[in-house]
Amino acid sequence: MKLATYRKDGQVRHGRIIDDTHVTDLGAGDVTPLLGRSDTDTDAPRYPLEDVTLLAPLLRPGKILAVAANYQDHVTETGGERIDKSRISPRLFLKPPTAISGPGEDIALPSVSDRIDWEVELVVVLGRGGKDIPVEEALAHVAGYTVGNDVSARAMDYGYERDTDDSAVGFFDWLNGKWLDGFAALGPWLLTADEVSDPQDLEISLEVNGEVMQHGSTGDMIFTVAEQIAFASRIMTLEPGDLIYTGTPSGVGLATNRFLKAGDRMTARLAGLGDLVNTVR
Repeated sequence: MKLATYRKDGQVRHGRIIDDTHVTDLGAGDVTPLLGRSDTDTDAPRYPLEDVTLLAPLLRPGKILAVAANYQDHVTETGGERIDKSRISPRLFLKPPTAISGPGEDIALPSVSDRIDWEVELVVVLGRGGKDIPVEEALAHVAGYTVGNDVSARAMDYGYERDTDDSAVGFFDWLNGKWLDGFAALGPWLLTADEVSDPQDLEISLEVNGEVMQHGSTGDMIFTVAEQIAFASRIMTLEPGDLIYTGTPSGVGLATNRFLKAGDRMTARLAGLGDLVNTVR
């Protein structure tokens, strides 16, 4: 099933997408009540998609986890060494819920950076929580998948002098650049896990103004979806509705010093999951 959150007549509702043309009405709020369910009311009222505004499937997730440097070609393009996954753990970080933005939503250029970049990612939506989840059981905790764009500020300007000899400055600049409003784009809907036979076998791409910038396969991840879930659950208790942005392939703007400007249109795409389109303003 494709599950969506939408706005109609000023109200936020959730429902099931039918034939990519209509959405049913299954209740108030985002899709959280549907996570992990296999039953929906097929006789519920339905509306043409052009009569509603699709929103991010989850509007205020409890946790937005993300994994950095999880495709070797992306690590290489930004000057990194080859990663031996037997010697490191997934590089996990957090984004705030205020970073969520939905399909069709404009993403504002911030005042603290003019080096704004794109990162298409497969996003995991958890349907079952847990602690110390075994790798072999991890995918059973997934409610579904959606398309994400981990928009990133590659350099920060706070308007004052800083000690650039401090190695922590660069790290926290990188981290702060992940936290800006709207920088966790998500959508257009959630595809339930039963519809994805293998999350490591999905074509993934991103276009800017129709030009293909990123193109690859989720099979190129260093740490698989299951490994990411298992690792994260060793550190913290995972809960239904938590998100995991699973990393991005090569082709980011940082590699060529090309960054987003007002009016640019990004289309993030994963095979079978739909297109997530956002314009920069």
